[in-house]
Amino acid sequence: MFLILALLTAGWCTALTAEDQPSRWSINADQSIRWQADKSALPHYDHIEMAGRKVATVLRYGINEKGGFYLERGMVWPLLRTIPNNTHASLMRRMGEDVTSKILINNSSLKNEKVRSIQLDGIMTVESDFSNGIHLTRELFPSVDKPAFCEYYTIKNTSGRNMRVELPHSLSMISTPEKEGVYGSYSLIVRQTGGTTILEKDQEVNFFVTITGYKKDEIKNDNGFDSRLTKTEAVEDVKQELEKRKELIRAFSDNLVLDTPDDVLNTMFRFAKIRASESIFETKGGFLHGPGGESYYAAIWANDQAEYVNPFFPYLGYPVGNESAMVSYKHFARFMNDDFKPIPSSIIAEGDDIWNGAGDRGDGAMIAYGASRYALTLGDKEKAKELWPLIEWCLEYCHRKLNDAGVVQSDSDELEGRFPAGKANLCTSTLYYDALLSAAYLAEDLGKPTETAQTYRAQAADLRKAIDRYFAAKVEGFDTYQYYDGNDVLRSWICMPLCVGITERKDGTIAALFSPRLWSKNGILTQAGSKTFWDRSTLYAMRGILTVGETEKVMDYLKYYSKTRLLGEHVPYPVEAWPEGSQRHLSAESGLYCRIFTEGLFGIRPIGLKSFTLTPRLPSNWDQMSLKHIRAFNTDLDIQVQRIDEKTQKITVTQNGKAIFSETTDIDSTVTIKL
Repeated sequence: MFLILALLTAGWCTALTAEDQPSRWSINADQSIRWQADKSALPHYDHIEMAGRKVATVLRYGINEKGGFYLERGMVWPLLRTIPNNTHASLMRRMGEDVTSKILINNSSLKNEKVRSIQLDGIMTVESDFSNGIHLTRELFPSVDKPAFCEYYTIKNTSGRNMRVELPHSLSMISTPEKEGVYGSYSLIVRQTGGTTILEKDQEVNFFVTITGYKKDEIKNDNGFDSRLTKTEAVEDVKQELEKRKELIRAFSDNLVLDTPDDVLNTMFRFAKIRASESIFETKGGFLHGPGGESYYAAIWANDQAEYVNPFFPYLGYPVGNESAMVSYKHFARFMNDDFKPIPSSIIAEGDDIWNGAGDRGDGAMIAYGASRYALTLGDKEKAKELWPLIEWCLEYCHRKLNDAGVVQSDSDELEGRFPAGKANLCTSTLYYDALLSAAYLAEDLGKPTETAQTYRAQAADLRKAIDRYFAAKVEGFDTYQYYDGNDVLRSWICMPLCVGITERKDGTIAALFSPRLWSKNGILTQAGSKTFWDRSTLYAMRGILTVGETEKVMDYLKYYSKTRLLGEHVPYPVEAWPEGSQRHLSAESGLYCRIFTEGLFGIRPIGLKSFTLTPRLPSNWDQMSLKHIRAFNTDLDIQVQRIDEKTQKITVTQNGKAIFSETTDIDSTVTIKL
């Protein structure tokens, strides 16, 4: 009754559960998703971001009222830096040309396009029919390792008779102004292959388009503008580029495999792995994970990278992801200092500059939290030793920032002044609390003096009491937390104590999060009474509620949210925010989605480089759930949870194909796994 009332009051009158929620998209057998155009209301338009190591593209696409395909490419080259070389200084261009308009079929242009379907799977595939008797397939994707967006087209003759197909070959180049580029003038090259052929019945012909961007010294101007003649990065075979992209998607799909009775959760998890991992750019400062959104590239942040997504990469075992995490922490470590001045919030421009416009946002706590969890979960002692000085410094920095009440002071929080955060906010102190616990575990495994771990645990115990004394409050009738001293309006980040296992006020906090004051059709509002939502706090909240064992209270919301993001009107990933950014598909939010399952639903909590506690939260209507090929702790793990009856379950942990733990336990029990 409470759920129905809350949803009705929040404006969810059209759909109360995930089961009866209308969807534009459907899930295929291979866990791709498909929009069947003839079954949907038109027109409809959407946008999705895709990325490779040297390019990112936001595709603004859709189907118009006549059934034709619309496409605009928001091209971003993060390594082609513009002036001034600030956070947003990636070379960008919007390109909207319809390359099919130049195709001739028996001396006439293509006519009356009707899109059959659009499929997403890390690649956008569009199937269309034309009245000329042509079936056209578009496959749109970024190159894995070249500064190129690729479009692979297949034309099939469905007319029942021979036809003449003329495909124009074109090559065009734009040179950007020398004075506008950090590296001078850049060459933007659009190449389309072509030719004339006679297609018999059911025969096919292919052509491709590439959109590339180069620095001047990367292209040989032998004939003025031939994009095939480059020193190292010629796009010679777009079909090969397509296979490389598919291979990368398969690698994400085959590791950290979620298997539950809910296809939407399984599929959304798979998609989130793609978006969390693809947005890593091969800069001169190393592999840098970037949020994206036509704004944030070749740069790192203490929240998006250090806190949100880096602790996820060891679970997936993606080598480039793990390397990018180490690179980011090493960049932050450059700014450690004996005076304990704050580390910058963001390191930008391929590592050449910083952004610190919001002051100290609690960045030390973010970095300590993420780096300590990452080090433990990675399970590599040598890399943990490299990270230890940074973790130790950040913890000492936070300790020095404690106010008289024993909580951490900061200038703002990760929302950077968009909403008030006072002089000490709940988020920063809870991150510091968890970082102290992780650092204590890490200190023991690294052979640090016994008093190091003892001190960190004692500080964490004191901080937990201080958090309750300072932040605990009755807010809008709920026994929960004030986000900062004097805050009398509910805020989304009251979920943070739940995420780090602080349970003192869990009931009032969960009730507040799911009340009509905070819950909306797009998740949890940033502040009660506003219309603003940021997915990151919704994702944290869902993980936190699972962490404290309130599984049944959160599952309907998790299913609804997942179906909205995967199969609704704006798909297929978690988003940043609204109205800011128009729900951009920023990358780190997808990492937070995956962590709902690794750390929330399965309750994996690293307590050493080769050990973790496991607290599965098997929903009451599920018989089983599993995570397969978990690459954490530098190994290959499977976790299987099977229901025995209402009160008991069997937990099986397999390492490299061999069972190392198999016991029947009470539901919600915690077990310790040592590898």
